[in-house]
Amino acid sequence: MKRGRKVKILATLGPASNTEEMIEKLYTAGADVFRINMSHSSHDMMRDLVQKIRNVEKKVKRPIAILADLQGPKLRVGMFKDGSVELKPGQIFTMDNNPAEGDNTRVHLPHPEILEAVQPGHRLLVDDGRLSLIAESSDGKSITCKVVSGTKISNKKGVSLPDTTLATGALTEKDHADLEAVLKEPVDWVALSFIQRPEDLAEVRKISKGRVGLLSKIEKPQAVERIDEIIELSDAVMVARGDLGVELPLEAVPGIQKQITRKARAAGKPVVVATQMLESMISAPVPTRAEVSDVATAVFEGADAVMLSAESAAGDYPVEAVTMMSQIASKVEKDPTYPGILNGQRAAPEATGSDAISAASRQIAETLDLSAILCFTSSGTTGLRAARERPAVPIIALSPVVETARRLALTWGLYCVVTRDATDLDDMVDLACRIAYDEEFAKPGDRIIISAGVPLGTPGSTNMLRIAYIGSDGLSGI
Repeated sequence: MKRGRKVKILATLGPASNTEEMIEKLYTAGADVFRINMSHSSHDMMRDLVQKIRNVEKKVKRPIAILADLQGPKLRVGMFKDGSVELKPGQIFTMDNNPAEGDNTRVHLPHPEILEAVQPGHRLLVDDGRLSLIAESSDGKSITCKVVSGTKISNKKGVSLPDTTLATGALTEKDHADLEAVLKEPVDWVALSFIQRPEDLAEVRKISKGRVGLLSKIEKPQAVERIDEIIELSDAVMVARGDLGVELPLEAVPGIQKQITRKARAAGKPVVVATQMLESMISAPVPTRAEVSDVATAVFEGADAVMLSAESAAGDYPVEAVTMMSQIASKVEKDPTYPGILNGQRAAPEATGSDAISAASRQIAETLDLSAILCFTSSGTTGLRAARERPAVPIIALSPVVETARRLALTWGLYCVVTRDATDLDDMVDLACRIAYDEEFAKPGDRIIISAGVPLGTPGSTNMLRIAYIGSDGLSGI
């Protein structure tokens, strides 16, 4: 199924969308990638959803990407005698390692890593920032805080630490178990939550051994500070604006979103913009005007994908939300200002053969008004570099590896096709022309440009460009 847009849509599955019928409806409405949130999914639920997605994939005969989102470390306070307590700004409140129920002077904090890491002057934000505390002293067993703002704290509320780097890694015991289960299924991407440093990726790389792409969720100030290193070690990144907006000033988030998007684009790594994009559509059939502008901004910026969370997972209008997001993206991409914005943000090619070939493909295709760029890619690298250029013409990524085609479904502009390996150069041209014709990207008499690596089937060796005519039979007219 051809989409009328190049940006991809990532839809989260949940109670409102966990049937095969609904997954197919969401795909038809425009979803390209499905997210399974491991915070709310057991291993059996995850396996069931993966099977249903793959069943839909067989029906629609198009590669579909699956993203498993690991929960990450959830930091929460303990329990209170009466469920909650009222506090006053200026009062002293203690978080400690005493498991006894809390009151209006103290509460259990069952995270020794926090008790050891927090220093005087560090902020502790509870319940998505509704309660703000500042540490006055810490001895490794308790943290004495002053209440800055907010008046209430209740059982099991989350704690955010914008000023504190924890010594522990990003993977919890639950994440380890979830990752092992995910790796046994045909899942394409794993998202890592609450990473703070590039080293947090090393453990997952060691376990996954290249079987999945690693997507780093940027939702902590510590990750923003080391964003260049994290992008370099990641296969993709996500601007997770929900938690980012808790630990950083809200007014800083839009600028950070733009910075991360541009850095990821320059690196040729897919970037996803997520959280509250069409939030009102959880309970309303249409979004607010501000939400429409928010989605449009991400598309104008050249993000690879935009994501729906509760809108598609638990909302009343999951199909309508995907449809609306697709319509917004399609309209933006037809806007006369869109090409100029993309071109203005394009990074110079890196000094590699693959980048030089990809840049030349775009320039030739746009100069000669060719119908499509077709790139043969086994590992996915050629497809990623072609997408980095953000060409005005369609890009068809041809791969004999179904896992590669699925993983590339997250990437801007790539129409992925699973096909056999070409036997020689003539066969490669005929195969590319036939697919461009069959998929209705070109008609007889049109021209396409083909990029590939010679010798054929050698990963990372993109070194060839070929312009070809589509013949009357759909094969090369040359």
